[in-house]
Amino acid sequence: MLEETGPEWMTEEVKTGTTIIAIEFNGGVVLGSDSRVSAGESVVNRVMNKLSPLHDKIYCALSGSAADAQTIAEMVNYQLDVHSIEIGEDPQVRSAATLVRNISYKYKEELSAHLIVAGWDRRAGGQVFATLNGLLTRQPFAVGGSGSFYVYGFVDAEYRKGMSKEECQQFVVNTLSLAMNRDGSSGGVAYIVTIDEHGTEEKVVLGNDLPTFFDQ
Repeated sequence: MLEETGPEWMTEEVKTGTTIIAIEFNGGVVLGSDSRVSAGESVVNRVMNKLSPLHDKIYCALSGSAADAQTIAEMVNYQLDVHSIEIGEDPQVRSAATLVRNISYKYKEELSAHLIVAGWDRRAGGQVFATLNGLLTRQPFAVGGSGSFYVYGFVDAEYRKGMSKEECQQFVVNTLSLAMNRDGSSGGVAYIVTIDEHGTEEKVVLGNDLPTFFDQ
């Protein structure tokens, strides 16, 4: 007699599946992510916000194991708050990215997560940093997650240096929409965060409002 068990997804690691992206514009950054969370082949959450604040004007985009990515973000958020009090001013984006890189590398055997860090500070303006396996690089834009494999050609072709804030916001929405149409692990709604010296603006684009590339 077979032993009765619960649904298979209950024993699977919960992963964000994911498409995440961040891009610099003159004066700030735009981050974006889809919202689907899966365990095995099952979708367990359709509307998780994978853009996590690390400080007032610094965010990170999460991919990999949902629990691991959130743990790293919470650790960095706490350390940045302490660091900000110690220095008496807001932390730099590079400091946040360095903390993410250090924690990810130190616990690389235990944690499975990839974070993109982006934000604005008064010293260097808008910045995007990719962190992976001990690597820390500033880039004009970065993509990650399972959906990124479907959009590398698109972003390479569509990216232009010097795009405006509005063009970068549309670039992020278009990239997410394309990935969500192609990648079975990405989907739901699109979360968008725009950061500049004036503050942080959060936006949700519902699935029905995302552009489609398959009408023609």
